[in-house]
Amino acid sequence: MTLTQDTPRPIGEPVTITCQDGVVLGGHIWPASGPPLASVVINPATGVLARYYHYYAEFLTRHGFDVLTYDYRGIGLSRPASLKGCGYRWRDWGEQDFDAALRFMHDRRPDQPLQVVGHSIGGYLPGLSPNGARIDRMLTVGAQYAYWRDYAPGHRARLFFKWHVVMPVLTAGFGYFPGKRLGWLEDLPAGVANEWSFRGARMEMTHPVGERDEVLRRFAAVTAPILAIAVADDDIGSVAAIRRSLAYYARAERTEVLLEPAVYAHSRIGHFGLFHARHREEFWTDTLRWLKEGVNPWGDQPSKLP
Repeated sequence: MTLTQDTPRPIGEPVTITCQDGVVLGGHIWPASGPPLASVVINPATGVLARYYHYYAEFLTRHGFDVLTYDYRGIGLSRPASLKGCGYRWRDWGEQDFDAALRFMHDRRPDQPLQVVGHSIGGYLPGLSPNGARIDRMLTVGAQYAYWRDYAPGHRARLFFKWHVVMPVLTAGFGYFPGKRLGWLEDLPAGVANEWSFRGARMEMTHPVGERDEVLRRFAAVTAPILAIAVADDDIGSVAAIRRSLAYYARAERTEVLLEPAVYAHSRIGHFGLFHARHREEFWTDTLRWLKEGVNPWGDQPSKLP
């Protein structure tokens, strides 16, 4: 199937997911086209609508997976009438939103393996869930939590100014980050934007003192094998950023892979490119070996992180 800009976007079955704190999220279920092999939760990047991953979700259903796509609180189908004063934070996306998504898929088919595909912040959030131990396998792409010193050296000054100077200033003025009108992803709740802007080298330091040990315990409880993908021209999810985030999954078997755009005959992929439909016959197809068999499809290539 050749996809173009005119190809209709696939549509799953709309669902609502209620978090422990009562917040209701919007999403879609994508049932497997045959007997399901596993359940997959797709975690978006910050400020990216879940619908961006719908083509990939549909692709996975054709290969035997039940898939859940959903928007974090404050984004897309989970956006309240007003973002001002809503109080949503990055940590809520993991402790509440992803946790609710995980439980939703577990309760739907309790005996089915439970897997996660996490893009950017979406690969970090599982460690914040109280139920992360239920995960059986993870695939992460550019997974990091935006510590500015980990941005690619040639882009660090620009990204620092954009996300750690301009973003907090605009957030203070508007009461939320007006990213959409700037063409900088979606609008973000103030708590999410500020947690991004002021993140330090140690992620647990953004949590209250009395909660830090519990946060580290939650990450350590995730024992699912993780295949962590970095892209060589990703200026946000650099090798250093990937490793900083991945290190918190201390008890998981972690495999790191660095993909050069030339592996797929492209000149550039960047932070967001791998979930574009043009990678259906390349990266998407390769991911099936990991999701189905737990086999690193790039294991025999000179692409592991240095």
